[in-house]
Amino acid sequence: MTAVLELLNLSKSYWEGETEHRVLHGLTATVQKGECVVLLGRSGSGKSTLLNLIAGIDFPSTGEVKINGISLTQLSEEDRTLLRRRHIGFVFQFFNLIPTLTVEENLLLPLELNGRNSPAERAHARNLLQEVGLLERAQSSPDELSGGEQQRVAIARALVHDPLLILADEPTGNLDLETGQRVLSLLDRLTKQAGKTLIMVTHSPEVIGQADRILRLRSGGLVAEEFPQ
Repeated sequence: MTAVLELLNLSKSYWEGETEHRVLHGLTATVQKGECVVLLGRSGSGKSTLLNLIAGIDFPSTGEVKINGISLTQLSEEDRTLLRRRHIGFVFQFFNLIPTLTVEENLLLPLELNGRNSPAERAHARNLLQEVGLLERAQSSPDELSGGEQQRVAIARALVHDPLLILADEPTGNLDLETGQRVLSLLDRLTKQAGKTLIMVTHSPEVIGQADRILRLRSGGLVAEEFPQ
């Protein structure tokens, strides 16, 4: 199998005056292509920090993050931005749709940022919009959609540019239970259908049960690796 993500002795600390706060320390893990991995841990255990390091948004104090064999620590900030733009899709808790753009324009944005604006690419985007059941809302503004509908658009946006890796940070944290379950089912179906690698922070029992692996963080360290039955 192909390793999409490698974490090699990864650590992250912040300094407050002369006091060092260790958020992550000595983290080593490998995620293979097509895997669904769930990150679990209490608040403050380092889950969001780890996602930021994987995305190249933040920089580790020590260790390496490799995406498809490319070490983020060896790249300039500009090159990390380009890698993130091309190879990573994001699903956030608060949707992060741009309110001044239509649903379709939000969906096309990752393609335009990568210089991919051909008729075939635009048709692919509309097909994805149909997959999430919102083709008829293509010209709507995000604020005209419900929370669940906005998150469905966000899932389509995360997949539209054919990334290597999808990162989801509590994607149902701002939704009611029933809507959240539908959104998680859609995210799981579409990522598996496209053969994508998914790393998700969630507390949903439904997703935990569908994961290929569970990584548990405690006090900044990886304390357990589990394989759901």
